[in-house]
Amino acid sequence: MTTPHPALAGVDQALQSLADVEYLASDEIATTVYLAEALGKPLLVEGPAGVGKTELAKAVSRAIGADLIRLQCYEGVDEARALYEWNHAAQLLRITAERDSHEHAWEDVKSDIFGEEFLLPRPLLAAIRSEERVVLLIDELDKADEEMEGLLLEILSDFQVTVPELGTVTARHRPFVVLTSNATRELSEALRRRCLFLHIDYPDPQLEARIVGLQAPGLDDTLTQTLVRIVGALRAGSLRKPPSVAETLDWAHTLVALGTKELDPALVRSTLGVILKHQDDIRVATSTLDLDRALDG
Repeated sequence: MTTPHPALAGVDQALQSLADVEYLASDEIATTVYLAEALGKPLLVEGPAGVGKTELAKAVSRAIGADLIRLQCYEGVDEARALYEWNHAAQLLRITAERDSHEHAWEDVKSDIFGEEFLLPRPLLAAIRSEERVVLLIDELDKADEEMEGLLLEILSDFQVTVPELGTVTARHRPFVVLTSNATRELSEALRRRCLFLHIDYPDPQLEARIVGLQAPGLDDTLTQTLVRIVGALRAGSLRKPPSVAETLDWAHTLVALGTKELDPALVRSTLGVILKHQDDIRVATSTLDLDRALDG
């Protein structure tokens, strides 16, 4: 077991520390963050896009005063992009220089060009080798190929990386690891076993209203409640992509920019493109949402 950072040394402390950096967490989120810190376990966070998974990692980094190192996953991301690669251009220059000088045998040159000087750390190795503790965010892991999960197993189990030419590199300071997934594909059981699990869904209306109030303080409280109610009604509908918390905040900032004092059906329809990103969803919303009822509460 590790010694928790003072900012995360209990559920209440974690809740307050996250709030201090403008991340309003539920009790479940604060509890899981505290346990991940106390047990030294990676935290796997799943949920719909835009509900605050990535922001949670950023908030933890601010709360404990640690740098954030982010690996953004995508289809085709490989070891060279995630872990490390060799500086081939510099290696070639060294080989050419040594060959022209005739001062060293090939075995000496071969050993030299696979030294620290030519190693280019990528996010995973950079987090392991960091002189200070960091938060390592492995973002949208479900977008990467399954081979990436195999690459992560050694890191998540022992917080070490094996570089064949240099040996095993063990973490100087165990990073706080957050893995996020939108659940577009199933992650392996081997990876899940190494992590604590947290599912973040859309917040309840009360919490979402508090989030809007924090992030868009220029919005009237009554207008905030109306906005949150309409977003909730849209999520309950049959949409291709329901609005996330990020879109709720975009809409709140839009209404502040427009100087809106009161929502009416015409204004809602004219700004639906802020919270809905597909024309089919806008068409469904305008034809099925009872705006008068939603606006009246």
